Amino acid sequence: MSWETELDQWTAEYLPDLKITNDEPMSRHTSFRVGGPAKRMAFPASGEQLVLLLDRARECGARPLVIGNGTNLLAPDEGLDRLVIDTSAGLNRLEPGTEPDTLTAEAGVSLARLADFACKQGLTGLEFAHGIPGTVGGAVCMNAGAYDGEMKQVIERVTVLFPEEGIKTLSCGEMDFSYRHSLLSDHPDAVVLRATFRLVPGDRETIRARMRELMARRKASQPLEYPSAGSTFKRPAGYFAGTLIESSGLKGLTVGGAQVSEKHAGFVINTGTATAADVLAVIRQVQDRVYAEKGVRLEPEVRIIH
Repeated sequence: MSWETELDQWTAEYLPDLKITNDEPMSRHTSFRVGGPAKRMAFPASGEQLVLLLDRARECGARPLVIGNGTNLLAPDEGLDRLVIDTSAGLNRLEPGTEPDTLTAEAGVSLARLADFACKQGLTGLEFAHGIPGTVGGAVCMNAGAYDGEMKQVIERVTVLFPEEGIKTLSCGEMDFSYRHSLLSDHPDAVVLRATFRLVPGDRETIRARMRELMARRKASQPLEYPSAGSTFKRPAGYFAGTLIESSGLKGLTVGGAQVSEKHAGFVINTGTATAADVLAVIRQVQDRVYAEKGVRLEPEVRIIH
C-alpha cells in the first residue's frame, strides 16, 4: 500500500475534519511562486491535529514537511512525493502570555501580525520583525532577523515536537541561537508548536512609527514587487552578500524567468515565468562567480526542498 493511500485511510477514520488536498501546487504556497504539486497537503486546525498527523505520517513513510507562509523555500518543479503540512491557516493563535510583558504565538502566526499585536499591547522589541514575510515557526528555526534585531533577542521559550522524544519546552538559551541558526537547524525533523516572547513596555505611537520607518526602508531598497524568498544568501563573515554579488558584475544576471535583482543584488527574483530550475541555476552561477572572483563561498539562506 502506498503511503498516501495509507494516510488517506487513517485521516478519514481518525481526523475526518482535517482539510487535506491532493496534488496541491507548491507554487501557491511559496513566496517564489514556483514548485510542482505536493502529493498531499494538510491544513491542521490545531496543535493536537498537527501532533497526531505528524506521528502517523512518519510511520507510513510520508516524509512530512511542515511549512508556514513558504517564504524561505524553493520547491522543485517536479513536485514533492511527500506530505506537506501548512500551519499558516489553522495554527495561528496569538494571545498575551501568562507572565507580564509576554506574548504567546502558535507556529503559523505571521511575524507581521505578531509585531502588530505587540504594538497594540504597548510592547516593544518586535519592530524589526514587522516586515519579515514569514511565520513564527520558520522564524524561530532560522533565528530570523533584520535591522539589528533577531529572534534570540525576544524569545523566552519555545515548545517543540521532537519525533523521538516528544514535546519539549526549551528556554532561549537551550535553543542555541546564532546567526540564521538554532538548535532546530540541526534537528530538521523537529517542529515548532508555539513560542513565548518577552518584550518591554513602550509607547504605542513610537513603536508604530518605528515599524513604518523600517517598512519604508524595505520598500526603498528591496524588490518587494517581485516574488522572491527575501535575502537569497546568508551574510558571509566580514562581508555583505549583496555587495559581493554586485561587485562581481552579477546584477541583472538572468536565467529563464529568474534574475538577480537590479534593485538589490542580494535578492534572486521571479520576474514572472521562473521555474525552480531557473532560480537554482541563478543561485549556482552567483555562488561560482563570487567564489572565483572574491574567494568567498556564499551559502544559500533559502531552504532548497527535495
